[in-house]
Amino acid sequence: MDLRLTTAPDPATWDQAVAALPHSHILQAWAWGAFKGRHGWRPHRLLWLDGSRQPRAAAQVLERDVRLPGATLRVLYCPKGPLLDWSNEAVRARILADLAAMARERRAILLKVDPDLPVGYGVPGEPEAREDPLGLETAAALRRHGWRPSLNQVQFRNTMVLDLTQPEEALLAAMKQKTRYNVRLAARRGVHVRPAAAADLPVLADMYAETAARDGFVIRPKAYYLDLWGDFLAQGLAQPFLAEVERQPVAALVLFRFGEAAWYFYGMSRSHHREKMPNHLLQWEAIRWAKAQGCRRYDLWGAPDRFDESDRMWGVYRFKRGFGAEVVRTLGAWDLPAHPL
Repeated sequence: MDLRLTTAPDPATWDQAVAALPHSHILQAWAWGAFKGRHGWRPHRLLWLDGSRQPRAAAQVLERDVRLPGATLRVLYCPKGPLLDWSNEAVRARILADLAAMARERRAILLKVDPDLPVGYGVPGEPEAREDPLGLETAAALRRHGWRPSLNQVQFRNTMVLDLTQPEEALLAAMKQKTRYNVRLAARRGVHVRPAAAADLPVLADMYAETAARDGFVIRPKAYYLDLWGDFLAQGLAQPFLAEVERQPVAALVLFRFGEAAWYFYGMSRSHHREKMPNHLLQWEAIRWAKAQGCRRYDLWGAPDRFDESDRMWGVYRFKRGFGAEVVRTLGAWDLPAHPL
């Protein structure tokens, strides 16, 4: 197929193309590249058009220089991309070749990609588990083109997804009994959930820092989250939600949306009033909001690499699975070593 490589002239053109391509993701949206551009990366937006000037592929590639004693190394990263019809061998080969050429031209030591492409569904070993032939064939094709499975997964390899095309009654019925009970319990015990506004974001950031300290994970400086959440909220690409008990904030989350999908990227909570199950009602109200906005998929963002209790995400996985979400195992990150180093 004859494709012409170009760059997007403006955010609207880019986002329209990205939203229409297979396996579209908010980390390929113009706003994500602009945000990362304020935090140490340089975005490059590549668009491949066919003879009718229709987009057939897109790749938002982030570039960063890593300074080491005596050397500066350049890395390229295409988060949740590139976007294309991976079943089209000619298109696939062309995009991979152009990305390799870009890595050489930019003198990068490596280029990392992690398309949001499933290789399987369900927990391996369980009756509902099944493989995705396209994802498995794509992994084989990447190997043939010189790519290697990455030892450094920037995003979660696996996730959990809810089908929002179902009625609310069906979504409730698909929940685990205990989860459904806790959603209703929270409402009975005085938990109130409301959409949060820009003025609430410092409270969410403080609560997120509290959650990180309690649960033992590393987060970025407060200013990073205020910039991200505030910018995406202003553009209509994010919506925070706040759970309160007697007007005191006890839990929150930040939901992102793009095209027909929503992503639960950030969750935070305080230690008090946890017996009232605020996180269950908070998640349900976010699901209802995403459905009302016309989203067809709700991505709970993150599942274990190993589906056993030794995995650090096991507790989070059990919480998410309670909402009836399906495990989606994706291709994960792949690296193209572009330099002999």
